Amino acid sequence: MTKENVNQLEVAWSYPADGGFNNFAPIVVDTTMYVLGKNNSLIALNVLTGKEIWIHANLRGITRKGINYWESSDKKDKRLIFTLNNSLQAIDAVTGKSILTFGDEGYTDLREGLDREPSSIRRVQAMMPGVICGDLVIMGSAPGEGYFSAPGYVRAYSAVTGKLAWTFHTIPHPGEYGYETWPKDAYKYAGGVNVWSEMSADVEKGIVYLSLGSPTYDYYGADRIGSNLFGNSLVALDVKTGKRLWHYQTVHHDLWDYDLSPAPQLITINKDGKKIDAVASATKHGYVFVFDRVTGEPVFPIEEKPFPASDMPGEEAWPTQPIPTIPSFMRHEVTKENINPYFTDSLKQVWHARIDAAKTGLFQPPSDKYETIILPGPLGGANYGNTGSNPEKGLMFVMSQEHPSIYKLSKVEPPKINISDDEVKKAKTLYDNTCKTCHGPNMEGGVGPTLKNVTQHIFYDEFKAIVLNGRGQMPGFVHVDEASLASLYRFMGGNPRSMNFRRGGNTEEEVMPEGPVVASGGVQMREDAKRAAPMLEYPEEVQPAPEARYTTEYGLEWTDLMSPPWSYMVAYDLNNGTIKWKTPIGEDFKYVNGDKTKGAIVGVQRKSMVVTSTGIVFATAKGGKLYALDQDTGKVLWDTTLSGESVAVPA
Repeated sequence: MTKENVNQLEVAWSYPADGGFNNFAPIVVDTTMYVLGKNNSLIALNVLTGKEIWIHANLRGITRKGINYWESSDKKDKRLIFTLNNSLQAIDAVTGKSILTFGDEGYTDLREGLDREPSSIRRVQAMMPGVICGDLVIMGSAPGEGYFSAPGYVRAYSAVTGKLAWTFHTIPHPGEYGYETWPKDAYKYAGGVNVWSEMSADVEKGIVYLSLGSPTYDYYGADRIGSNLFGNSLVALDVKTGKRLWHYQTVHHDLWDYDLSPAPQLITINKDGKKIDAVASATKHGYVFVFDRVTGEPVFPIEEKPFPASDMPGEEAWPTQPIPTIPSFMRHEVTKENINPYFTDSLKQVWHARIDAAKTGLFQPPSDKYETIILPGPLGGANYGNTGSNPEKGLMFVMSQEHPSIYKLSKVEPPKINISDDEVKKAKTLYDNTCKTCHGPNMEGGVGPTLKNVTQHIFYDEFKAIVLNGRGQMPGFVHVDEASLASLYRFMGGNPRSMNFRRGGNTEEEVMPEGPVVASGGVQMREDAKRAAPMLEYPEEVQPAPEARYTTEYGLEWTDLMSPPWSYMVAYDLNNGTIKWKTPIGEDFKYVNGDKTKGAIVGVQRKSMVVTSTGIVFATAKGGKLYALDQDTGKVLWDTTLSGESVAVPA
């Protein structure tokens, strides 16, 4: 495809994927395309005709963003490697059947090796499939963003055996580089610092580049005083050993959830007559950082600039943050002058008052005393799938979102305080009448076992089944209604709405789709012999522990707060560190009735792109749009409207 003939593109065939799989990135190997579709099935299609080759059905819990393909040097062994809930699994790419010699009888438990009791970890599966480099599959994770979530260590596994090859501690252990940037023993309780999104590998140089996220808890860091390496860092590792080669931290002591999300772009630039193999990373907060790919030296100057202090108890916001001298691709402050002109006059007045009462601006720390209006918020800037490049020309393309967030911290209260006094009385009466005789007046046990922290061991559905049906010597209490059960569960410290993340494989009734089904459900993980409670408090050796914990909502409801355009495609010429062109992208009919100069707002542009060597950028955008843009000018060469929204990387 070229700039001259791309306008002749037309649909060759279509395949009814069904369901909510618009974020799955298809991959094409020779004449076979692998997609996710009906009944959570992994499907092999003939790329020339769209005809089904095989279907592996009922893979509930498979990574929704994509899968990896690996083949042996003799091309006799071809595999699809993916995560299924909290397990790493492999399927034969030719037959569609699970490979039972992979890992431990068909799977590798990703909960192991994270400095937590594995059975206490409810979630570790990454949104992305990781990256293949040689015979290794390098995996990130998404362990959650709350207090005491698991750390996001990056691990490499053999694509052949499924066995662990190496681990990179993103929260350093004693004696490791960066340990001093945290409080003592922080790795025992701190979480996050994970690659939930994209990473890149230079196979020839044997280097993998990690885009690392923020530490937990995202918006209050009194328990992690310090700069918190390797949070919010671009890290280069030796693929064979997992050893750190270099790193650069783009945000110190993050308080804004400014993860590094987009894939690092591996490009070659010519700067001042010198050829440089570089890596470029776009950020959520609207900047592009460019480094020598081997040494980690910045290609363009980066300045440490001062920013406001925090007024929260125990918090120590970092006094400076690194700001590249390359132009930013977005705005950074919400003012009364740049709010949405489509708002009614009365709504404008409401926002004028809120802005006057709030604090705004880049790196303004959140507070419990006033609102903090941040631009961009955690879903703004450049996010998953939002970058691409033409490596030979030194061009980088960034899809941006002018998406603010509004924060206000509040103190976390013990779970039982969150239910009303009346509900506490009813739940206590129910407990006294049905539970106290065996489990004791304070849930500490007697004839029956202790119920302390029982809601951290079992989820609500299991709790409900035990109370109604009984278990072992315990009789069932069929007379207890649903509302009383929920109150009792809350009284014991649980949340009836919490979700039970399956451990891997299919645990629900299987429904077979039509077509050439060869297998179903993947490999079922074995049940834990005993399920440990998740961490709820700081370890005893961590002293002094912070006196209070604070949280905030993400503040995402006002995606259209700013004046348009709301989203752009931005082209950078990294040979000289300048913006080559910038054009709005996406359509949002709420305000503009298809006016393409306004960009898109609702739903956030977590879209993606693919860049060709013939000078075209193919990009998906809001409104179900697929664009072909001229790399040199940003001109739309061709566009079409898909049957629905797509969040996937085009293949």
